[in-house]
Amino acid sequence: MNTPLPKKKVRGSNSGIALMAVFDLLGRKWTMRILWELRAGPQSFRALQDRCDGMSPSVLNDRIKHLSVAKLIYSSPDGYQLSALGNSLMITLDPLRDWADEWEGALNDQTE
Repeated sequence: MNTPLPKKKVRGSNSGIALMAVFDLLGRKWTMRILWELRAGPQSFRALQDRCDGMSPSVLNDRIKHLSVAKLIYSSPDGYQLSALGNSLMITLDPLRDWADEWEGALNDQTE
């Protein structure tokens, strides 16, 4: 499976628009979890696998490759870690996490 990148066809879009590539990449199973876990700092392959509830090594390896090609993570002597671009993405997603909490609260208010 190819890494979703700007200016290329991705799942759900033939336009090559960068935002659609981001949605495709982040929508893949385990991708957001890996990025989330790497916010805490560098992680070895094994530590990252453990933090991600023991996902299969082949899936983790595949996601690491995609995130590396997308320049969101890189490998260092300390393990895998977010790149400057990866950190920027996670900071950009903070308002979306805040909105999701607000949405959850609104849904809880409706059910009570």
